[in-house]
Amino acid sequence: MTTTHEFWLAGRRESGPEAFEVHHPWDGSLVGRVSVPTEEQVEEAVAAAVAVQAEFSATPAHVRAAALDHVARRLTERTEEIARLITAENGKPVKWARAEIGRAASVFRWAAEEARRFNSGEAQRLDTDAGGAGRLALTRRFPRGVVLGIAPFNFPLNLVAHKVAPAIAVGTPIILKPAPATPLSALVLGEILAETDLPAGSWSVLPVPNDRMPALVQDERLPVISFTGSGPVGWGILDSVPRKHVTLELGGNAAAVVLADWSSEEDLEWAATRIATFANYQGGQSCVSVQRVVADASVYDRLVEKVVAKVRAQVTGDPSDDSVDVGPLVSEAAAKRVEAWVDEAVAAGAKLLTGGGRDGATYEPTVLAELPAGVTLACEEVFGPVLSLHRVQDTAEAFAVVNDSPYGLQAGVFTHDLQTAFRAHRELEVGGVVVGDVPSYRADQMPYGGVKQSGVGREGVKYAMDDYTYERVLVLSGLAL
Repeated sequence: MTTTHEFWLAGRRESGPEAFEVHHPWDGSLVGRVSVPTEEQVEEAVAAAVAVQAEFSATPAHVRAAALDHVARRLTERTEEIARLITAENGKPVKWARAEIGRAASVFRWAAEEARRFNSGEAQRLDTDAGGAGRLALTRRFPRGVVLGIAPFNFPLNLVAHKVAPAIAVGTPIILKPAPATPLSALVLGEILAETDLPAGSWSVLPVPNDRMPALVQDERLPVISFTGSGPVGWGILDSVPRKHVTLELGGNAAAVVLADWSSEEDLEWAATRIATFANYQGGQSCVSVQRVVADASVYDRLVEKVVAKVRAQVTGDPSDDSVDVGPLVSEAAAKRVEAWVDEAVAAGAKLLTGGGRDGATYEPTVLAELPAGVTLACEEVFGPVLSLHRVQDTAEAFAVVNDSPYGLQAGVFTHDLQTAFRAHRELEVGGVVVGDVPSYRADQMPYGGVKQSGVGREGVKYAMDDYTYERVLVLSGLAL
């Protein structure tokens, strides 16, 4: 009998009268059924979160830190079990699922440390002018209110962690809505949170369908929204609630730039290996997956040869196999969309160097050259294992190509020159520049987010904590300073 997974309402297991099915993207097999909360149960979760705000905010730092440490430890202990679950619901190769769990555990560990440091306050003398004599300002941060966290399918545990852990760290309740395609790992996280001493109502995991999300978005009792997902949905949320504090981590069209000074065989081997790996890991379903390679003409031909060979060496197949590098996309519909975009580009004159085939939800690792301007692949985020190669004449042209995109999440720049590294930091219109590596690198404690159509606000534990809180100043008078 197939298991029906209960959801988490104010820290306790509950079920509703309806359920939906989760299927394995690889073979379509039924992974599990997930109970759907009723509107009345959602209302109960929101009301509980609002009711517990003051209590949770006043929870001692050591209590919140202990809970976060517990989650990190239990995720590590249950790595293999949860990795297999992520692979089953998401389709990503199990080796990448294990890596995701390691990162999620790290997020909770960092949050525990930040919880211990958070809100120590900043003191400021005000007697710099005569009117401020005997006065001192103390600035601290306080929660804005209950957070609505809306998570995507591509990292069903780690991107949930990036919403839940900062909320616990600052002591603000969170209502989490996992992606309908991949709710199971978020529900396992609920099991682990239920083992802690966090107050009832401080968190809920509610797998409501997407068509019921607008009601949560509009709820005035949820003043903070943290959304990761598609651009149209994210900007629609921001436009619909302009008075709320909304953070958006949206799409990308990430470029890896290989400059003329990155020219030795060792250099190009490293660049090609990293590009081939991170154009295809997670099936390309990462906002910072390498989608474009912009290479100086002096290294272009040698680099292309190496990249194509390494892409062809990527192992595709059953994601439960430890040897597999590239599994299926999240659905056959997603793979068909990628197929259509590649076919459009080839019909318009792009040169197909390898790949281009689809089998169900699996799309072959694909490399294109001479991509015409104006085709969808040149403008939008493919979110699949597809890479395009671009030849440029110098650094200025390379950086102009990177910036010629509506997106600006991260970019990678392969150079040994320190001045060029600082120039990239200054000129590239992105949220992060990674020197000597691909744009896909992310340390979970660093600020992460984009500009232009890639979103607003930043994730990374400390930076999300700042987004969940606001500054409040206390002025003390009559002091002998």
